[in-house]
Amino acid sequence: MDVRGSEPTNRTTVERKSERELVVTRIFNGPPRIVFEAWTKPELLKLWWAPKSTGMSLLSCEADVRVGGGYRFEFGREASKPMAFFGRYLEVTPHSRLVWTNEESDNGAVTTVTFEEKGGKTLLVMHELYPAKEALDAAIAGMEGGMPESFAQLDDLLVTLSASVGRS
Repeated sequence: MDVRGSEPTNRTTVERKSERELVVTRIFNGPPRIVFEAWTKPELLKLWWAPKSTGMSLLSCEADVRVGGGYRFEFGREASKPMAFFGRYLEVTPHSRLVWTNEESDNGAVTTVTFEEKGGKTLLVMHELYPAKEALDAAIAGMEGGMPESFAQLDDLLVTLSASVGRS
C-alpha cells in the first residue's frame, strides 16, 4: 500500500518558552537554500509574508540582507494607511541563519531564524526575544493567528520555486 499521499501536512507550532521568548517551528518542503532565499529576496517575501485571509498585503518590501543592512516592510490594504515594520540585520549566514531587530516600537523583539536541512526539507526555527513580558503578551495573538497561514503560503511558494529550480 502506498501511504505517501496520507502524510500529514506540515504544521506550524507557536510556543511561549518563557515570559519574553516565543518560538515558532515548521518543516518546509524545500532545501534550506531555497527557503532562505524566500526569506531574503523582497520579490519572494511579497508573495508569502502577509496572511491573505486578513485582506492585507505586503505593499512595499525593502531588504538589504547583510550585517548592518536594514529592512522595511509596509503592510496594509490599498485604501488604508500601511503599518511599517523595520529594523536591521545583526547576523546573516547564507542558507542557515538570520538575526534582525524589530525597531517599529519600544516593544520590538530580536528575531533569530535558523534553517536546518532535514532530508531535502528545511526545519525552520524562529525565536523571538521581547524586551518585556507585556511586549510578548501583546504580540502573541497575532503570531498564533498569522504565522501558520503565512508559513502555509510560504510552503505553497516553495513548491513553485522547487519546480522551477528542477527545470533549470
